[in-house]
Amino acid sequence: MAPDPTTIHPLPAHDRVVFLKPLVTSPKIVVGEYTYYDDPDGATEFEHRNVLYAYGPERLIIGRYGAIAGGTRFLMAGAEHPTVGVSTFPFTMFGGRWAEETLDIVTAMPSRGDTVIGNDVWFGHRTTVMPGVHIGDGAIIAAGALVTSDIPPYTIVGGNPARPIRQRFTDADVSRLLRAAWWDWPAELVTEHARVIMAGTPADIARIAAEHDLEKTP
Repeated sequence: MAPDPTTIHPLPAHDRVVFLKPLVTSPKIVVGEYTYYDDPDGATEFEHRNVLYAYGPERLIIGRYGAIAGGTRFLMAGAEHPTVGVSTFPFTMFGGRWAEETLDIVTAMPSRGDTVIGNDVWFGHRTTVMPGVHIGDGAIIAAGALVTSDIPPYTIVGGNPARPIRQRFTDADVSRLLRAAWWDWPAELVTEHARVIMAGTPADIARIAAEHDLEKTP
C-alpha cells in the first residue's frame, strides 16, 4: 500500500520528513503529491523558512515525487531590487512618502514569472533556486548548487552558478520517460511497479505506460 499523501508526517518516528502538499497553506506555493522535505531542524516551517521573498504574484510550483534536502531555498521575485537608477535601496517597502514616490518603479520591474519545478526532481543539501527558474522532470541538483537558469529534464547540475554535469539518459530515453510520465500514474500502479521505477530502464517504464494506455502525446 502506498503512503497516505494527505498526511504531513509519512514516517511517524521521523518528524524531520514531511509531505509538502498537506503542509503548505500559501496559495503561492503549489506542490504535487508525495514530494517531501527532509530537515532535522524545523521541517514543518518549509513555506516560511525555505520559500523566501514571496511578496509578488509569482508562484512556486513543484511537481510530484520530489525529494528536497534540508537547507534548500527558493528565492522568489520579491528578492529583486530595482536597478534602473543610481541606488538599489528598496525605498518602497518602508511605506509612507517613500512608497508614494516610488511604487511605480517597483511595479514596472520585469518578472521572470513563476518558479516551476518538474516531477521526480532531487535537490541536494543547501541548494538555492533563483526566481523564475524552470527545472525539468527527473533533474538532480547537487548539494550546494546555485540554480540561476533553466535546467532540462533528466540533467544533473552542480556548482555556483549551477552548470550541467551530464544528462542522465540519452535523448531518446528522455523522450520515452517524458511520454511515460510515471509520476502521473495512479498511485496503485506506481506501488505495483515501484521496484521497476527505482531500478528499471526507460524502456521498462515505457512498456508499462504503453500496457496501461498511459503514454502522453509529445
